[in-house]
Amino acid sequence: MGEQSTTKFPQGIIDEYAALGVDLPALFSAGHLGTRMGVEIVEASPDRVVGTMPVEGNTQPYGLLHGGASAVLAETLGSIGAMLHGGSSKIAVGVDLNCTHHRGVRSGIVTGVATPVHRGRTTTTYEIVITDEHGKRVCSARLTCLLRDAGTDARAGSGAATSTDTPAAGDGTRD
Repeated sequence: MGEQSTTKFPQGIIDEYAALGVDLPALFSAGHLGTRMGVEIVEASPDRVVGTMPVEGNTQPYGLLHGGASAVLAETLGSIGAMLHGGSSKIAVGVDLNCTHHRGVRSGIVTGVATPVHRGRTTTTYEIVITDEHGKRVCSARLTCLLRDAGTDARAGSGAATSTDTPAAGDGTRD
């Protein structure tokens, strides 16, 4: 995800994960995809996650910011918020992402801000607003994540969970 040393985490979260020997920047990232896309996390807490992404290199054939790039930024930010809400004993798995694209952007940096809509025991929902450098809304997104118990491997590994980790429908998982 690029250089993470400037990410602002609340001290309590830093302490919690440090005690487990977990690298926060690696855990709260989009991995190789985020690195390729230039995603940078600026601020991260359960109440607000802020990240940026360049438009250059993330465009569709017409030269506009690709809707999928906005979706990657939105899911990254919402997932980080969900993971921070769940704490070190949980992992967040995205189960629903909805993006509405309002305007095209051809250059510069876009900024996403994720804020919680719902934070329960087993699910979280974050609203993510992506704006251009002039503060104009580019995309509105909503991400719902399932919070699952983390095993030792999940915390020590890449920190990325995939939708294939999601339990089957009707498994009795409730919020």
